[in-house]
Amino acid sequence: MAVQTRVKPAKLDASKFHGLDREALIRIYRAMFLSRRLDDREIQLKRQNKIFFQISSAGHEAVTAAIGLLLRPGVDWCYPYYRDRALCLMLGVTPLETLLQAVGAKDDPASGGRQMPSHWGHPKWNIVTKSSCTGTQFVQAVGVAEATLYYENRPKALALARKAPLGQHVRHDSNEIVYVSAGEGATSEGEFWESLNAACAKKLPLLYLIEDNGYAISVPVEVQTAGGSISKLVRGFPSLHVSECDGTDPLESYAVAKEAVDYVRQRRGPALIHAHVIRPYSHSLSDDEKLYKTAEEREQEARRDPLSKFSLFLVREGLLDQKEIEALEAEVDREVREAGDEALAAEPPSIDSIHVHVYSPDVDPGSSAFAAEPQLHGAPKTMVEMVAATLADEMARDERITVFGEDVADASRDENLKHVKGKGGVFKATSGLQRKYGPDRVFNTPLAEASIVGRAIGMATRGLKPVAEIQFFDYIWPAMMQIRDELCVLRWRSNGNFKSPAVLRVAIGGYLTGGGIYHSQSGESIFAHCPGLRVVMPSTALDVAGLLRTSVRCDDPVMFLEHKHLYRQPYNRSEYPGSDYTVPFGKARLVREGSEVSIVTYGAIVHRAEVAAAQLEREGISVEIIDLRSLSPYDWDAIAATVRKNHRAIVAYEDMLSWGFGAEIAARIGEELFDELDAPVKRVAAMDTFCAYQPKLEDVILPQTQHIVSAVKQLLEY
Repeated sequence: MAVQTRVKPAKLDASKFHGLDREALIRIYRAMFLSRRLDDREIQLKRQNKIFFQISSAGHEAVTAAIGLLLRPGVDWCYPYYRDRALCLMLGVTPLETLLQAVGAKDDPASGGRQMPSHWGHPKWNIVTKSSCTGTQFVQAVGVAEATLYYENRPKALALARKAPLGQHVRHDSNEIVYVSAGEGATSEGEFWESLNAACAKKLPLLYLIEDNGYAISVPVEVQTAGGSISKLVRGFPSLHVSECDGTDPLESYAVAKEAVDYVRQRRGPALIHAHVIRPYSHSLSDDEKLYKTAEEREQEARRDPLSKFSLFLVREGLLDQKEIEALEAEVDREVREAGDEALAAEPPSIDSIHVHVYSPDVDPGSSAFAAEPQLHGAPKTMVEMVAATLADEMARDERITVFGEDVADASRDENLKHVKGKGGVFKATSGLQRKYGPDRVFNTPLAEASIVGRAIGMATRGLKPVAEIQFFDYIWPAMMQIRDELCVLRWRSNGNFKSPAVLRVAIGGYLTGGGIYHSQSGESIFAHCPGLRVVMPSTALDVAGLLRTSVRCDDPVMFLEHKHLYRQPYNRSEYPGSDYTVPFGKARLVREGSEVSIVTYGAIVHRAEVAAAQLEREGISVEIIDLRSLSPYDWDAIAATVRKNHRAIVAYEDMLSWGFGAEIAARIGEELFDELDAPVKRVAAMDTFCAYQPKLEDVILPQTQHIVSAVKQLLEY
C-alpha cells in the first residue's frame, strides 16, 4: 500500500531494530503485504465462485512474519493455524501453492484438493498437515516435541524411522524446536491445557503462539477467557516462559519471539507468546462481523493495521522511499496475479483419487506376508500375558516403539523399582516392560485420553511407533475427536505426505460380574465406521500374539481391542508362538465346522457360541462358527462361504442389538446373499440399554449361551 510521505534513505542502525538489517525488515514487510494480497485475491475469487471457501490472515501478518525469521525451514517442526499465511510464506510456501489449495487443485502440496484453503501442510518445510478442528494440534505438537528428545537419545530409532515408508520425510536436528499456534478461542479447548501440563512436566522444546484478535468468531475474549488474558492464566505453569506483545508490531514481536525461541532452543522448557493482533476482515467469508462488532471497534482495529503502520515506519526510518514501496507492492501484485491465473488453470483431482491414501499404499496388513505359522513353545499363556510377551519381543526388534498411557509403567519413580514389584497396567498387560526397556520407552501419562491419543499421533507423525493404552473403552470418548478427525484422517487429508500408524490398545467389554455402566461398554462399530483406522479384536491368546504383532508392524493406525473378560480365561490360553508370528487382518478363524447353521461372531461371544454349539450337538444339531478376529477390514469371503454352505446365519455380538457391528454383517448378507438363505438372518446381541452393576441384571442385558441356542433352534424351525 503506497504512502504519501517520502524521505531520504538513511544509514541503518541495526541495534535499533533488535539486530535486524534492512534486508530482513523489507523481507518482513514483503511477506506481510504478500499475505494480505493473497487474502484479497482469494476473497475476489470466492465472490466470483471460482473457489469455495476463504478464511483470512489479515491483521495477523506482523507477528507471524517476524517468527518466520526465527524458525528454520525444514528443521523446526510447525503446526500453524489457519491465520498463519505470512509464517508459511516465510518458511517457503509459495503464492502459487496457497492458491492451488484455494482452487482445490490436484497439485496442491498441502492436500491435493482435499482440504479447505489455509489448512497448511508441506513435508519439505516440516509443516504438519492442519485440520479444521480447534485445538487438536496442541497435544500432537507435544508428541512431535517428545520425538525430538527421543531421537536425541536414541539414534538407532531415527535410523529405523528413515528406512520405513515415508522415511524421506523423517528429519531430526539437535537444535530443532516445535512451533504450534492458535487463536485465543482455541485456548478454551481441553487439549490446550492438557498440552501445557505435559509440555511443562517434561520441559519440551515447544513454542506456543497465541494470536489474540479479541474474537473467536463472534465471541469476545472476555467471554471466552476468564479475566480476558490467556497469558495471565498460564503464568503459574513451571518452566513455561510467558511473554506478551503487540502482534501488529513486527519489531516488538520479533524481540519477544527471539527471547522465547532462544529459551526453547536452550532446552529450558516450553514458551508461550501471547500476541495481541487484529482481525480487520470477518472470521471467514461465511461470517459478517458487522453483526456483532460496532463501527467504533472496527475503526480502532483499522488504526492498528500492521501493514499501514509498518510501511510508514520503513519510510520514516529511511529504509524505503515511496517509489520503492510502490515498486515492491507492484511486484507482489504481479506475482499474485500470475499465481492466480496459473492456479485457475490447474488440473483438478481425478474422481477415482478419493480412494487413494485412505490406507497405506506400502504395507498391506491383510496380505499373505503376514500369514505365519506359529512356533509354539513354553508354558501356556493367558491373553493378558501374551500382550506383555508380544510387546517385549517387538520392542527388542524395533527401538521406535514406545508404550504409554495411564498406569502402564512399572513405577514412574525409578528409585521405587528397587523396592516394589511394579504395576504394569491395571490388568498387568505391560508388566515388566519399563524395567526392561527404560522409562523413556515405557511411561505413565496424565489422566487425559485426548492427550494420550494426540501425543501418539505426533510421535507417529515423526516416525516413531507409539503403542498407547486407553485403560477402559468406557473412557475413550474424550479422545474421540483425536481419533476420528485426526488419527484416521491424517494420511488422506495430506494426500499421503504424512501418516500416523499408532496403535491404540483398549480394554473393552462386559461379563465382569459387577463392571456396571462404566466398565462394561462395547461400541466397536463406532470405530469400525472410521475410514483409515484398522480395528481388530482377538478372542484367544494365540490371536493376541499374531494380531498385536501385525498391528505394530502395520503402517496404518490400529485400534487393538482386548476383551477384559477374556484376559485370564483358561480356555483361550496358548503357548508362545514365536517372535515373528503374525496374523493377517481381515482373515477370519474357523472355530468349528458345522452343516446346518452358521454363527458369525467375535470377542467374548466366541466361547459362548462354542458352548452353545456343543450343547446343540448333543441334540443332533450341527453349528459352524466363524471368529472374525478383525472388524475393519473383516473377512467377507469367509462369511459368504459359510452362508452358502449352511443357508442359515446368525450374527452374534456383545454390543447393543440396534446399529451395532452385527447389523452391518446381517444387512450385507441379506443384500448380497439373499438367494442363498433358507431363513432370515438373525442377530443375537445385548439389549438396547446399559450394562448394570447387579450380576442378575447383567446376565439379562448381555447375550448368553442360551440366547444363541434359542436363536439356532428358531432358525431351524423357520
